[in-house]
Amino acid sequence: MMQEERVRVLDRTKEAVALLVERMDARLIPEIGMNIVYALPDARGKDDVAGVSGRIIRLGDTVHPVGEIAFGASDHIARIVITAMRFDPEIRSAANIRFSDTILTGLENLLFEICSFDRESEPPGIRTMDWGVASCCKEGVPDIIYDRGAVGKEPMIRVLGEDPVMVAQNILKLSNRIIYAQL
Repeated sequence: MMQEERVRVLDRTKEAVALLVERMDARLIPEIGMNIVYALPDARGKDDVAGVSGRIIRLGDTVHPVGEIAFGASDHIARIVITAMRFDPEIRSAANIRFSDTILTGLENLLFEICSFDRESEPPGIRTMDWGVASCCKEGVPDIIYDRGAVGKEPMIRVLGEDPVMVAQNILKLSNRIIYAQL
């Protein structure tokens, strides 16, 4: 049963990546690259979360996954999902996209539930994503969690959902709206 679930998680993540490659505006990819992940139902660590090895990058005007879909491929986005799952076990997927005020407005116009955290308020000795995501999930997991960055840290938007195809579809809703926008 566990092996079947692992295969299903990998397949669903591959399906989501294919959607993004085919239809996403590459300008949504942050400078550090993008990833989309999907956790097993009982995920405890990054090895229980599938993602794109080497991330998804912008190659000219195209969306380009650098590596294969694999478990343990993402630490950063995996921690976001694992933290969110502590508040709602159904939220097992997340992706990061580029931050801009134009993108944020587009998400607001799509009526997503949005929360943010300020990296400057992070308590010492705690990992940013663990603290930031937890601070946004106390009253339920929002669709979007963002921060405006800090010294040496790129501002970022994270899109959360029950599975990666749902997350990809929400990113594509935004992508369709911003096609002619100046980001």
